[in-house]
This record gives sequence, C-alpha cells and structure tokens, in this order.
Amino acid sequence: MKIILTQEVGGVGSAGDVTEVKDGYARNFLIPRGYAIRWTKGAESQVATLRKAREVRAIRDQDTAEGVREALREATVVITARAGDGGRLFGAITPADVASAIHDATGVQVDRRRVEVSTPIKTVGTHEVRVRLHADVVADVTVDVRAG
Repeated sequence: MKIILTQEVGGVGSAGDVTEVKDGYARNFLIPRGYAIRWTKGAESQVATLRKAREVRAIRDQDTAEGVREALREATVVITARAGDGGRLFGAITPADVASAIHDATGVQVDRRRVEVSTPIKTVGTHEVRVRLHADVVADVTVDVRAG
C-alpha cells in the first residue's frame, strides 16, 4: 500500500515521505495511530506542506549538526522535578521535557521527536539521552535530574 508519512517512523521514513509498505502494517498500525495517511492524488499537496515543515525543524546540514553536537556534549542539562523520599519521581521525564531543558541550557532548539529516551527516566540522578540531530549525527546528552 502506498502511504504518506505524517511523522518520522523508524525504519520506514520521515514526515512527508511517500513510501510503499505492507497493507496490514499500514491499515493496522500506521494509519490508526496517525503516523501515516493513504496516498491519493489530492494528498500530494499535503506532502509539500509536511516537507516544508520538516525542513524548518531540521538542522540544515551535517556541519551545523556536528557543531550542535559539540555544544550539547559540553553542556550540563538540568531538569528539576518533584520526587519522593527515595528519589523516585512523581511521573517521568518525557522527551519534551528534555528538549525544553536543552533549549534552556544551550539555546539550541531541538525537536522533541528527535530525543530518544531508551528507558523511562523515573529517578533522580544522571541519565544518558540520545538526540538525533541529523541523519548521520547523533549526540549523547547527559541529563541531571534533581528533586525540586
């Protein structure tokens, strides 16, 4: 089935891409969750809008992404969250929280969809988070979660 991705899907493509996937994968997973829409001639105009929005959010080239990676490597990203007596958080730190903290610490705007949290952050302490800045550039960021 031919589909248009509305957001980045690992192993398939990114927002605005027109791609061919198995019928069941599209019908049962991608389309119900809003990750994709069916391809039609009328949807081609939507593809142009999605690509334009993706280009605005994306970091322009690899050299810029590598510069941003160095800035993130040197920065200390601190997030303050409510925690109980044992250092356990009330809730979890989300990728949006991490992206906001990165912006506060470095001034670099990172899209929350580019932040990869491997295991949920539910405790106080330091945690490693990956940020996919470009197709070939990934930054490892140390996030310091403090009780507040």
